[in-house]
Amino acid sequence: MQKQLMELFTQMYGEGGDIRGYFAPGRVNLIGEHTDYNGGHVFPCALTLGTYGLARKREDNILRFYSANFPKAGMIQSSLEELVPSEEAGWTNYPKGVMWTFEKRGYKLTCGLDFMIFGNIPNGSGLSSSASLEVLTGTMLKDLFGFDEISMQDIAIMGQYSENNFNGMNCGIMDQFASAMGKKGCAIFLDTNTLQYEYAPVKLPDAKIVITNSKVKHSLVSSAYNDRRNECETALEDLQKVMDIKTLGDLTEAEFEAHKDAIQDPVCVKRAKHAVYENQRTIKAVQALKENNIKEFGKLMNASHVSLRDDFEVSCEEIDILVDLAWKTPGVIGSRITGGGFGGCTVSIVENDQVQAFTENIGKAYAEKVGHEAEFYVVDMGDGAGKMDIKDMNVQVEC
Repeated sequence: MQKQLMELFTQMYGEGGDIRGYFAPGRVNLIGEHTDYNGGHVFPCALTLGTYGLARKREDNILRFYSANFPKAGMIQSSLEELVPSEEAGWTNYPKGVMWTFEKRGYKLTCGLDFMIFGNIPNGSGLSSSASLEVLTGTMLKDLFGFDEISMQDIAIMGQYSENNFNGMNCGIMDQFASAMGKKGCAIFLDTNTLQYEYAPVKLPDAKIVITNSKVKHSLVSSAYNDRRNECETALEDLQKVMDIKTLGDLTEAEFEAHKDAIQDPVCVKRAKHAVYENQRTIKAVQALKENNIKEFGKLMNASHVSLRDDFEVSCEEIDILVDLAWKTPGVIGSRITGGGFGGCTVSIVENDQVQAFTENIGKAYAEKVGHEAEFYVVDMGDGAGKMDIKDMNVQVEC
């Protein structure tokens, strides 16, 4: 059975009260991977895929959560006195983490909530469903409790803080920043060291952005993601013994090559090399885009994947198959893994008249090679998170 999200909300929680609607997008990163926690640049854009939420204040301290994506989990109940991470809390650890962060920063939540979500970001795809949920929660709390002094950039920062310190995932700022600060038709050229940013229009009159989901799910908390961050920090500490730098993002390729022997662990050398070279690739890619040099942008995307595969080692067999197939497909300008890695998605720029052949041919070849199908999304760049008129939330869900 399919029901409107609002209808499902009132079925679960009852009618009445001030029910408000919100949306926070997922993101795809065009280039600049694993640079955000190394003081480098990233180039993500918000998508029109994301997480929808409905919320209403209560007259007590009870928190009631329901996800239309996980109906078998049912309604999960907690309270403002129970803002602690737990395995039993499941997906609610993400909104609870943001609530915990708000309170930790002095923004008192004066009552409980009924909160329902529905996301159309494929779970585990690497398109930032968790960051989307964090930003959605922050946007909801800002509005419901009247925290007008909190900016959308603040919400991104608090979302990252909650994921680092409540959920135990040492992610950078990129995912939350893209979800909170996205702009239709643009990617965000963000210096993660200073949080200075500019909106860069992505003009692809003759091409589309196609995301391919490998259907290999990852869990970054339990994966090697945190290990990669630690390896980069170790490399930085070694380099700081011979150089006056604050982050790996401070280095040019030449500076890294001149001083890389200071890094003791050969694995850490590879990790640092990726962080430095990827940052410089991102700067060059944005410049190429400004000059309408889409072919050069595509070459830099391809080089990014090679580095993520060989130096940072966050790819996997299925992702490499998808990228290799894309590189051999006519009309593909560039293709690479996107997201944290260890599964998830690729992002490709494909000429308009080749999109259908791209999805059909790669879909068939991939299924033959790995034994299961991929999913393809031709995506548009959307705006960042915000409040939605409930009348405009024509979202149908399976229940």
